[in-house]
Amino acid sequence: MKAKAKGTVIDRSRRNFLGSAALATAAMVRGAVYAQEPNNTRQAEDGHSFSNPGPENKSLLEANPSSNLPPPTDHGNVEPIWYSFDLAHKRVQEGGWTDQVTQRELPPSKDLAGVRMRLTAGSYRELHWHTANEWAFMFYGNARVTCLNPDGTIFIDDVGQGDLWLFPAGFPHSIQGLGPDGCEFLLVFDDGMFSEDDTFLLSDWVAHTPAEVLSKNFGLDRSVISKLPARDLYIFPGSVPPSLAQDRASVEGSESPISYTFKASTMAPSKKTQGGEVRVVDSRNFPANKAIATGIVNIKPGGMRELHWHPTSSEWQFYVAGKARMTVFFSQGNARTMDFNANDVGFIPRICGHYIENTGTTDLVFLEILKAELFADVSLNNWIRHLPPEMTSAHLNLDETQIKSIPSEKLGLIAG
Repeated sequence: MKAKAKGTVIDRSRRNFLGSAALATAAMVRGAVYAQEPNNTRQAEDGHSFSNPGPENKSLLEANPSSNLPPPTDHGNVEPIWYSFDLAHKRVQEGGWTDQVTQRELPPSKDLAGVRMRLTAGSYRELHWHTANEWAFMFYGNARVTCLNPDGTIFIDDVGQGDLWLFPAGFPHSIQGLGPDGCEFLLVFDDGMFSEDDTFLLSDWVAHTPAEVLSKNFGLDRSVISKLPARDLYIFPGSVPPSLAQDRASVEGSESPISYTFKASTMAPSKKTQGGEVRVVDSRNFPANKAIATGIVNIKPGGMRELHWHPTSSEWQFYVAGKARMTVFFSQGNARTMDFNANDVGFIPRICGHYIENTGTTDLVFLEILKAELFADVSLNNWIRHLPPEMTSAHLNLDETQIKSIPSEKLGLIAG
């Protein structure tokens, strides 16, 4: 009877239970090991597994610790999310310089490209136009900008640190550095393959048009035409212009009814929390700008831009000041963490979840730039708190009290 009992349903159930318990125990052991990895990973620089007896670029590694020793939550061979203007080729001319980060340097960024530019006092970025819309953020100093509408009305204005402008594709415009020390600014174009070297320049056009055609077009004698530039000027020195009022009074034609500049430097925060503040600029408060929406973000030390994603567009970032860490979730178990410093560019594909954390001791300032008419993002906290509690509990193993401790408001920025 005992021998037969070994084959009973009760005995088989017992063996199945023990087998399942063993598997569960093994899983818990593996889980315990993995759970310890986040604590061990960043302290394992002297461990054999993380040792690197070969050559290293220590300066680069120190600036990117999350890439050198990634958290165990990172996984997969994902596309780049980081580049730096400090690695870009700089074109220097008398009167200033420029460099750029495009899809060539950051391949996933198909929608947006960035250009930095410096103009000394009085120097010009010469009269020109583009195949893409031009959005700008002023880092430093002051500039005078002009833009001509197709109907012949002219726009002239001065911009200072923290201000923006938007020039539509094909609209001719100019930028000139003002006193006392000119300006420096970021330009963003809604075309990833844009190149600042491929712009349509006034001097380049006249240099490649027959003299007799120019004479006929301008109504000028051929001897005068010979004085026109024989090659492109691009960036060149000039004199600091008179006052804005004098320049406006001196031009021919009517003043533009459209304003192509936006005084973001005097704008009240769109959202302010203990974690920092953000100013959102899009077509709702800057009507001429229907191409690029922006969040100008300031995060306090220890704070973070909450877990979120953008449903309508990819995000191109520029870091103005401070230190940051960002993890981008690409779905299917893929994620990548990188560190960011001033002058770096970040990229997040459309719909990918991410956060940005201030890892420094000073305020983190960066730009969230979207190729969109309206700025839109989805907050993970906001989503979770707007679901029936039992649904959230089933997914995250949280009870109702724990769920209610999650912020229900879309905060944008969270304090450390």
